[in-house]
Amino acid sequence: MSGVVLPGGTRVPALGIGTWMMGERAGARKAETESIRLGIELGLTLVDTAEMYGEGACESFLGEALAGLRDKVFLVSKVYPHNASRAGVVAACERSMKRLKTDHLDLYLLHWRGGVPLAETIAGFEHLRSQGKIRHWGVSNFDTDDMNELSETPGGEGCAANQVLYNLTRRGPEFDLLPWLAQHHVPLMAYSPIEQGRIKTRGVLGDIAAKHGAKPFQIALAWVLRAPGNIAIPKASDPEHMRENARARDIALDADDLAALDAAFPPPGRKRALEML
Repeated sequence: MSGVVLPGGTRVPALGIGTWMMGERAGARKAETESIRLGIELGLTLVDTAEMYGEGACESFLGEALAGLRDKVFLVSKVYPHNASRAGVVAACERSMKRLKTDHLDLYLLHWRGGVPLAETIAGFEHLRSQGKIRHWGVSNFDTDDMNELSETPGGEGCAANQVLYNLTRRGPEFDLLPWLAQHHVPLMAYSPIEQGRIKTRGVLGDIAAKHGAKPFQIALAWVLRAPGNIAIPKASDPEHMRENARARDIALDADDLAALDAAFPPPGRKRALEML
């Protein structure tokens, strides 16, 4: 798996690490730290977080977990919509960098649409980029109409990614959002790519997993990674889970597998509103 190229030419791994709800339980901190560090060692060097996660607790956890590894990581964080004014974006980024113990973010995303005009948010992002505090900016939970509005806003062509909920049971983005992103060369970053472990594993997923000598969740993850331009950021709170996620990169689903998955988890036949978790 060669990775995904962002607008501007930066290459990132197609399989990264999500961290939602990490760093919030003292008893899990050791295993979570070991898992993050192992994932980086295995090449899952894109690490995603947000100021919303534990109201900064996750960023603070990562600031410690990434000690000595920052230069190996493509670090992503997200800004709350209510902090997305021009000045608010800058202040929020400074707080995130302090918690993460870094002097820059590799990708900074608007977490979802809010009441602040996009032009203000873009101005804040571009100021941060001009100062070297972020390398790229993008959005999260933007549907097709949002992406159209963004592209028509001065500076909107600078968007480097759109992070949305996408997995076998949440295929709505395939109807019009994924084609839009592909046409405009904007990568999709899929959060909750195995539906937080709730995808039904018996039946087709189990059969395909047995065929490949894999686990059902690995098949679901390989399915998200099947398409060029897709990035997946599953969470793994312990090292063994992280190893299992990493092995999904080696699974090549064939036409029969994909047809069976389409039958069990049908693609959308009409426009669906973008879902969020």
